[in-house]
Amino acid sequence: MADQRRAIDEIADEEEVVEELAELLDVPSFAPPERFLAGAHLKDPAVYAAADADWRGWWEEQARTLDWFAPWQQVLDDSRPPFYKWFVGGKINVSHNCLDRHVHAGRGGRVAFHWRGEEGGERDVTYSELLADVMRLANVLRELGVRKGDVVGIYLPMIPEVAVAMLACARIGAVHNVVFGGFSAEAVRERMEFSDAKLLITADGAARKGRTMQVKQAVDEAMEDLPSLEHIVVVRHTGGECPMRPGRDVWYHEQLAAADADCPAEPMDAEDPLFVLYTSGSTAKPKGILHTTGGYLTGVSATHRLVFDLHEEDVYWCSADVGWVTGHSYIVYGPLCNGATSVMYEGAPDYPHKGIWWELIARYNVSIFYTAPTAIRACIKWGVEWPEAHDLSSLRLLGSVGEPINPKAWLWYHEVIGASRCPIVDTWWQTETGAIMITPLPGITVTKPGSAMHAFPGVRAEVVDERRGEPIENGQGILVLRRPWPSMLRTLYRDDERFIETYFSRFGPETYVVGDAARIDEDGAIWVIGRIDDVVNVSGHRLSTAEVESAIVAHEAVAEAAVIGQHDEQTGQAICAFVTLRGGGDGDEATEAGIRDTVAQRIGKFARPKRIVWAEDLPKTRSGKIMRRLLRDIADGSALGDVTTLRDPAVLAQLQEHIAAARDEED
Repeated sequence: MADQRRAIDEIADEEEVVEELAELLDVPSFAPPERFLAGAHLKDPAVYAAADADWRGWWEEQARTLDWFAPWQQVLDDSRPPFYKWFVGGKINVSHNCLDRHVHAGRGGRVAFHWRGEEGGERDVTYSELLADVMRLANVLRELGVRKGDVVGIYLPMIPEVAVAMLACARIGAVHNVVFGGFSAEAVRERMEFSDAKLLITADGAARKGRTMQVKQAVDEAMEDLPSLEHIVVVRHTGGECPMRPGRDVWYHEQLAAADADCPAEPMDAEDPLFVLYTSGSTAKPKGILHTTGGYLTGVSATHRLVFDLHEEDVYWCSADVGWVTGHSYIVYGPLCNGATSVMYEGAPDYPHKGIWWELIARYNVSIFYTAPTAIRACIKWGVEWPEAHDLSSLRLLGSVGEPINPKAWLWYHEVIGASRCPIVDTWWQTETGAIMITPLPGITVTKPGSAMHAFPGVRAEVVDERRGEPIENGQGILVLRRPWPSMLRTLYRDDERFIETYFSRFGPETYVVGDAARIDEDGAIWVIGRIDDVVNVSGHRLSTAEVESAIVAHEAVAEAAVIGQHDEQTGQAICAFVTLRGGGDGDEATEAGIRDTVAQRIGKFARPKRIVWAEDLPKTRSGKIMRRLLRDIADGSALGDVTTLRDPAVLAQLQEHIAAARDEED
């Protein structure tokens, strides 16, 4: 096994991974385990053809699993693309579907969330308890003047109250605008200002790796003169000093204690807005992604149930933050709609120690674990001793989300965390899509490490020629979605023109251009390889940055890498690689030469990085995505664009110093 692991560690290049695995392990790919074939919700490949032949009927079938107050008259109104409408005329409430129907069915005592605090505190929140708090908070919001269609900001740590706040908004038809708890108060203000938020729900403080951050004090400074904001509801979480402005600020716990206990769910039109979520764009102005009610819930409940093969006995854990779309769809709305028991962890994956994730999986008998490739690579860097110290036998399925996963990380995840017995669902989707679009199905798909494989039933994804938009049968192009789907964004908040220009201008209003480059192989498997602008053209050779990065991380000294293209007089573009070494620090000339040789061996000499910049860390969003746009700005000496989603701004200054020092040496 040790020899096999060393051999697997050397595999990184996506084009060669299947052939190399065949030689090393005598298997070309990974088939579903027998137990999945026996008990999976979907186990007949014919589901793909059936859903494709009648995709409207397929989505209507998924919608019928929900509780509707009134039926729809039309499944899809596609008369004015790209402004599609789903389940037209139907009346539904998301909060009712996530809570009331489970309690009414006698399952109120089931645990909705096993919550674990950063310092070890624990709370088990049942569906009945969650419903009681949601109804009380919904009444509080109404008492404070919030009405249907008003925007409510939510700026909370990973505590159960964040789910309560979202569901309370959904219950009365308020539109929530959740901002990740680690953002600066200035970033919160920006999002509240863009959306004209009427009320903000926040906390006195937040726990961050042993420190207490004074959240409310920072909020007060940023929101001082925001005209739309009428009230701030404050959750007492850390117990620290918390100034309260009379007439504007109220305590969450006091308001809940005094509120009416009953609040029937408001029947909402299927196309009524549910939430707006801001995400960074290529400009300095964040994009407000607007999702509606009936179609979104249909998409997230179906994909959560079928992609993760959810069963009654499962304990599910998505390690994302609720402040991102993954948290919206696969911590709150999807799991609660399906009546799942989930884990919610407040802290970081390396606090209070680097084995905390594996400790919690053993503690709560987690059977489904869903995390990001960035986190997986960090765990690789920390070493196998951390997961091997815990009993992970409860796991039966693993998932990845957020960015393409390189085969090396996929194989480590499969072998070390899944003990070579858990299927991996490598999912591709976006804030804009609302729900998973491309994914293996664990009871059907024979997976290839590094490939998201095939479109979810009912979804039509194609890799097309970037000029004419014609489908490519075997090769590289850009990824598009050719038909509407229920959970798709309806527009950019208050900016229909930007919505059309960003997503539907290239090939017409019926083709959604996702912004990613992709490759489709001879078996029809889709390999997402990064953003369209994450492609480098070196001497006429088009290379995806992900491809070069996979080759670089195959070097034994490398923990992580990010690649960008820079203008070069000789080759048009040259490759610049930002490299983090195992154990940190800067590499020497021998390491640099070894990295270049590794790339040359796996891709070709033309793909060798011209410049290697040693980096203690890389600029990443709060969700773990590497912000290559900022790397390009740093390398070119350009003004930095939108940095509000950056996890650690100090990384930028460190990289700028490295670039400046490298230029001095070159001069």
